[in-house]
Order: sequence, then structure tokens, then C-alpha cells
Amino acid sequence: MFTAPDDPVELGLVASLSRPGGNLTGVYSLVGELVPKRLELLRELMPAMTNIAVFVNPANPARAEAQAREAESAAGRMGLRVRIFNAGTGSEINMAFATLARERPDALLVSPDPLYVVRRVQLATLAARHAIPTSFSNRDPVEAGGLVSYGPNITDAYRQAGAYVARILRGAKPEDLPVMQSSKLELVINAQTALMLGLTLSPQLLARADEVIE
Repeated sequence: MFTAPDDPVELGLVASLSRPGGNLTGVYSLVGELVPKRLELLRELMPAMTNIAVFVNPANPARAEAQAREAESAAGRMGLRVRIFNAGTGSEINMAFATLARERPDALLVSPDPLYVVRRVQLATLAARHAIPTSFSNRDPVEAGGLVSYGPNITDAYRQAGAYVARILRGAKPEDLPVMQSSKLELVINAQTALMLGLTLSPQLLARADEVIE
């Protein structure tokens, strides 16, 4: 049983979403496919945005490559320049932010990876220190002071996975259970961080947000 942020077929976990085959099935949380939406949200916050930085974790090479590819593709369609940073440790995150402080991209997109949840306080603190609007794939870093997140509700994804575990324990075969897709996505905005960055939150954006942290 897995919960995968990137396409489990591309990652080689299953043969197809509808017919997994083998002994694995689970929940596909779609975060890789949400990159265009996350960029659109950043552009809504910063209409003049022209260049972005993207953090990926090289310790997960297959995931990092897929996320970098999706970010470059989505940015290209929007006419944005993009630079990919390999930031897989605390010290690499510090060094990447030192470069960002010199190059001053308009925004930072942090790829979905467990490392960045563990390092959420470091990421939020450095983003605030260098005044870099930063988008995350889950709410935890936004609660720690990050600007915005858009992605699956992790609790709901685990609930879906738990339902499959129960079916398997009752005798269902993983190969017969199609890979589920996350059923709940959420937009979380930190209004205090937006104010600190001098960004205006439109009434339309606030109305779409699932939660606004004041």
C-alpha cells in the first residue's frame, strides 16, 4: 500500500492506475500534476512574475526528475524562466537560499517531498528572511509561516489508503484495486506572510481559499 505524490506508473510502482498488477496499490495524490495550478496561484498573487526557482530533493532522484520536468514544462507554457535547485539537506537548503538572496527570483516553488515537511520551519523562516514568496504542496509549511499551499489534504489521503488496507485485510487482492486519486484538494494562505511581503490578496482568491491563516 502506498500514497504517492507523483504518477505511480511513471515511478514503476504499478502497471496502470486502473489495473495495478503485482502486489501494490494505493493513493495517487496528484501533486506533480498540480504544478500548473500552483504557478497560476503565484501569478495571481504577483501578476508581473517572470522567473521562479524550484527546489527538488536529489535524494529521491526519480521523483526529483519528474518534478523538475513538470515544473519546467508548466513554467515554459506560462512564459516563465525557471531554475531548478537540488536541495536535499539542511545545509543545501541554506546554500540555495543564499543564492536566491543574490539572484532574487520572483517566487519559489517547493516540490512535494517528505524532507520539506520535516524542514518546514527552516524553509518558512528563510523565505521570510529573504522576502521570497514561496508555494508549498501541503499546509504544514504555511502554518509555520510560508505563503501559500495547494495540494491534497493528507488526512483525507490517509483515510482513503486506510479504507483500502481494510479491504485487503478482508481478503481483497491489491492487483484488483484500482489506484485511487486524492479526493480532496485544499488551498491554504497565510495572510500575515502576504502582508509582510506586500502582496494583495484579492477577494476572489480569499473566497476560494479553504483556510486563511491570520
